[in-house]
Amino acid sequence: MYKWQLDRPLVVFDIESTGTNPRTDRIIELAVVKLLPPKGEQELHTFLLNPGIPIPPESTAIHGIKPEDVAGKPLFKDIATDLYKLLEGCDFGGYNIIRFDIPMLIEEFLRASINFNMAGRRMVDAQRIFHKREPRDLKAALQFYCQELFLEGHRAEADALATVRVLEGQFSRYSDLPRNMDDLDKYCDLRDPSWVDRDGKLRWQNREIAINFGKNKGRTVNELARVDPNFLKWILKSDFASDTKEIVRKLLNGEKIDPIGGGIADQLAAVLKDPEVE
Repeated sequence: MYKWQLDRPLVVFDIESTGTNPRTDRIIELAVVKLLPPKGEQELHTFLLNPGIPIPPESTAIHGIKPEDVAGKPLFKDIATDLYKLLEGCDFGGYNIIRFDIPMLIEEFLRASINFNMAGRRMVDAQRIFHKREPRDLKAALQFYCQELFLEGHRAEADALATVRVLEGQFSRYSDLPRNMDDLDKYCDLRDPSWVDRDGKLRWQNREIAINFGKNKGRTVNELARVDPNFLKWILKSDFASDTKEIVRKLLNGEKIDPIGGGIADQLAAVLKDPEVE
């Protein structure tokens, strides 16, 4: 018996995918836990799928699913009708489903020519509950890690000193936390490893650089250089970060940029060494 009340089935699900863009990436694995009212008896359904596109190494590094693992597995369209029936009349639950899993699922259904309607479905997102209920500011961190009250907040000196104390408390609490700055930088970096530039306007896509925003999202820069060079020239003239513009400029000039280390750190370092960067 769960501590929440069910008046219709609740589907708690999670998706592993080729990436984070619902429009260009595909589902690789889908796990569905269907909780049935009134007591919440469980039905577990797991689908391992062939995404129909390459699985980037950076995605495999996260979920561990390799191309050979999905060879011969069904495509999403092969299970779409049965999955639609499984989810019919259900509310949805998960962790970060509002921002990621639900948009990914809707796009996959659309590609399978099924209009998956969210109207009338209720959602419970464990991430949203976590963020709403647990304070995430410096005052809360100081009290949690250092058992200290923060009485001088919102002045730069007090905030900086309090942050040092929080860091000390975190290193004391977590013995497995990296100790050197290289590893700490990787640990704290929230940016997608497929990003080429620091703002994520460009991303690696099958070892090519693709646009990651707007109407041309998912199209490679090399393709646009052939069919729509004015879009790339607009980027060069507009208010984009200097590294974004410099990478586009180099590609327009026919220069090759290798995906060393996945993207952002190496590309930004290379761009900043270029004396022509404004």
